[in-house]
Amino acid sequence: MSCFVCEKHQLGDAAEGGVLFEDDVIYVGHVHTRNGPTVYRGHLVVEPRRHVAELGDLDASEASALGQVCSRMARLLQVGQGAEHVYMYVAGDGMAHLHVHLVPRYRGTPREYWGPAVTRWANAPRVDPEEMRTLISGLRDQRGPV
Repeated sequence: MSCFVCEKHQLGDAAEGGVLFEDDVIYVGHVHTRNGPTVYRGHLVVEPRRHVAELGDLDASEASALGQVCSRMARLLQVGQGAEHVYMYVAGDGMAHLHVHLVPRYRGTPREYWGPAVTRWANAPRVDPEEMRTLISGLRDQRGPV
């Protein structure tokens, strides 16, 4: 059975947007444009390399690595993209490979769009695949060595 997330990991930097971070345990990239030409700018997904469906399926070392990487990536969105807040959530509906969403909220976002609705704001900053690759490359440069 095919898995979009596992297949994306195999593509490495050829995946849409490129790779922001990867090691033997965790992979981080930008959310893909699977349902339209653009997506919310800076919406990252942090994924275990091992194919697991649920957060509770992680072993202790994977869970620790996932948490540490989420924290580092959230800080990078705050410092590197000027996010005033970073939302973190796991929805898990529609894809049987765990992926943690890190979604920045930028200054000027109307209060009624805070929380999960932030990506639905009509004036939200968006990127197409080319702009996404530029964004990820810039964040990778700001991230520095791991």
